[in-house]
Amino acid sequence: MKLLFDENLSARLVGLLQAEYPGSAHVEQLLGRGYGDGQVWDHARASGFAIASKDNDFRQRAFLLGPPPKVVWLSVGNAGSDAIAALLKARAGDLQRFDANPEEALIVIERF
Repeated sequence: MKLLFDENLSARLVGLLQAEYPGSAHVEQLLGRGYGDGQVWDHARASGFAIASKDNDFRQRAFLLGPPPKVVWLSVGNAGSDAIAALLKARAGDLQRFDANPEEALIVIERF
């Protein structure tokens, strides 16, 4: 599973999670700053990414529009990049199962 990290997450996550989620990217690397949720959604769908975000709007889009793209919604408050990376590493198996099910649109990842 390759993740597209939303603007509300650090670009550092790409490097921290390279081994577990190869091919992942940060939205600013691909699109720059200031793109709307619809544009991020369309890019993720066209490029085979799952969107990783703390933004509730992507969670809502997943309910309304379904996959693709899939949404990894991080309910982690203001956790830092290292904590988020550790959480995504610990939940890698869950994300693989989520990715393998074409009908699932959303997975919620909560803080330890």
